[in-house]
Amino acid sequence: MTQPTVDPTFYRSAAEAAAAPAEQLAYVVAFDRAAQKHDAMTVVDVNPSSGSYGQVVGWTDVPGVGHELHHFGWNACSSALRHEGHGHELSRRYLLVPGLRSSDIHVLDTQPDPRAPRLVRTISGKELSDKAGYSRPHTMHCGPEGVFMTCIGGPEGDDDGPGGIALLDHATFDVLRAWETDRGPQHLAYDAWWHLNQNTLISSEWGSPSMIEDGIVPELLLGGRYGHALHFWDLAEGRHLQRIDLGAQHQITLEVRPSHDPDATWGFAGVAISTEDLSASVWRWFRDGGEWKAEKVISVPAEPADPDRLPPALKPFGAVPPLITDIDLSVDDRFLYVSCWGTGEMKQFDVSDPAQPWQTGSIRLGGIVDRAAHPARPDLPLAGGPQMVEVSRDGRRVYFTNSLYGAWDDQFYPDGVGAWMAKLDADPAGGLAVDERFFLHGDDFRGLRPHQVRLQGGDASSDSYCYR
Repeated sequence: MTQPTVDPTFYRSAAEAAAAPAEQLAYVVAFDRAAQKHDAMTVVDVNPSSGSYGQVVGWTDVPGVGHELHHFGWNACSSALRHEGHGHELSRRYLLVPGLRSSDIHVLDTQPDPRAPRLVRTISGKELSDKAGYSRPHTMHCGPEGVFMTCIGGPEGDDDGPGGIALLDHATFDVLRAWETDRGPQHLAYDAWWHLNQNTLISSEWGSPSMIEDGIVPELLLGGRYGHALHFWDLAEGRHLQRIDLGAQHQITLEVRPSHDPDATWGFAGVAISTEDLSASVWRWFRDGGEWKAEKVISVPAEPADPDRLPPALKPFGAVPPLITDIDLSVDDRFLYVSCWGTGEMKQFDVSDPAQPWQTGSIRLGGIVDRAAHPARPDLPLAGGPQMVEVSRDGRRVYFTNSLYGAWDDQFYPDGVGAWMAKLDADPAGGLAVDERFFLHGDDFRGLRPHQVRLQGGDASSDSYCYR
């Protein structure tokens, strides 16, 4: 009897994932801020031996305009090996691509031609609202029971939430229900991921749609109204267990990155800004006995600047906030990458001891004041900065794009944020170097702004590994 085939990109362990063949393609979502052109899924050649290396080699428009495609992910990943009955029937084939403004979710099939994804279904915002009670889908992970889709809005028409997690079927993509059975004090939502072997989901907070869609609202920021907590849940039951308040001054708690070691009980969360001094920070959570705790382990200070070179929102402060807007943890749990979108810096920290990170690398591109150029075009000042970051499974390549979120792009880069994507080479012992052959900019994205990156075969922020 022939055994069913398991997708070869489902990896039992982090070490197996790192040893697998390198990615050949990157999927990069791009949107039109003016809502005049179609948003698109672009495909970038990341094979250094290819004649089209560092170029867009595939393009799929999505119907309609104004979606603001933002975060997206695979229908299935390595976590399927832990789910009884799923490992043989699923494959890493479909990309689920939500529109943060429209609430529609586009399903793209990357087979048979991975350079030409095909739209096979659109899940309407109305279906999401009717069946799960949520809108504004933001971040997704493939996991137990189905696809977990974190949404920042409540039902359609409710711009104040509460946000939460919608559960979608792995294979049919039907919206099943809201995941939570008891949300406790949780109201704001942003990201969610888990420690599978600990039956624990961790979620973070940004703001409700009315708080974010026109940019940062100074009164809300200074009033400590944006998200500043982490939530811990029973993964199997959807039941809230614990809230950790990081302090109201630590505003906008974004990405959560749990350890890839399935037996570990720690991870990192990024916080965009402190209202005390404009610094940004990274926090480590960890389990201490039966309780979860969190502590600040990285702080990045603001940088003094001439007010005349600052956008209106920052002129009164005379400084550039680093604005940590994304973080990514390498698959081997060795290095943490920290995007400082305001200052235009990508930082690399050795987190072999997660309680005591130490900086091992730094690259500057863009920035509100610096406008640091790419080595491939030293004559071209860059707006925006390192933002959505993705790390290859073997930890050797770091990709990132420069757009954060349309309204916030415009607020912090009022003269235009541009559109670019870069790649760094990471030394296994620590250290970063810019790949001068890889620099997408100008018309490469046809006037759209690039955001999240996913790598063919999986990447550092896609998979949960089930075994050591």
